[in-house]
Amino acid sequence: METDADDRIAAGVAALSERAEERAGDEFTRTAWLSLADPRPESGLNPFAADERGWVGEGLRWLAVSAAAYRVAGRDARASRRGAEGIAVARDLRTALDAPAQRACLDEFAADFRVVAGMDGVEDAYREAEDAYREAGSAVDDPHRVATSPLFRAAAAPIKQVARGPANGEIAVEWEDLHGPDPSSPGEFLARRVSYKRRRFPSLLARTVDAGRLAAPRGTTEYDNDTFRCPDCDATDVNWFAGHVLCLRCSAPVERR
Repeated sequence: METDADDRIAAGVAALSERAEERAGDEFTRTAWLSLADPRPESGLNPFAADERGWVGEGLRWLAVSAAAYRVAGRDARASRRGAEGIAVARDLRTALDAPAQRACLDEFAADFRVVAGMDGVEDAYREAEDAYREAGSAVDDPHRVATSPLFRAAAAPIKQVARGPANGEIAVEWEDLHGPDPSSPGEFLARRVSYKRRRFPSLLARTVDAGRLAAPRGTTEYDNDTFRCPDCDATDVNWFAGHVLCLRCSAPVERR
């Protein structure tokens, strides 16, 4: 079922493909507000109620992406406001999501918002989230299930999207980068997410801002597709996302041959 939030995602991706990052930031902000108000329209989920899967994370994801888009567009003040909003929402949701690992993930989000908004205190915020994951480890029975839940997938999405540009559209942040090697130690397994972001997210965002272009999220891809060609960079590698057919390399709309 397509929702109003889906429509706004599609509009934001279209803006990125047209190198209109400020408009993309506006559309992703609207996506975030819609998603936060109604995380799963088909189920009537209350965003202020406990939810073991953490569907409300999608709203936080798009709020973070909106701030990144504003940074690329040179709208730093608006990015800062989105960061402040995101931190406030993440803190508020800690009273709703009651699992310790979920609360640690909200701390992770709060640190991400400091990065995308260009705020101070990034290092301390990530270290606070690392400590929260380590403390939450004893309450986690299945770290793989936790790490693949909607909340945790949403928290991984902004850095993955930002990293695509410097990596020529490829997957630059892998599962192994974000998670430790030993799931039998859940706290360390999950804390790896934060230590990796602490080291890499600020520099990845800086490179993206310097390049002046935020890549679209990666969806379904195909290499050497004979049907399409990118008019901007002549690539034939394709990325399908939110109803758009984009160049895998530069996120421009592709043309049929």
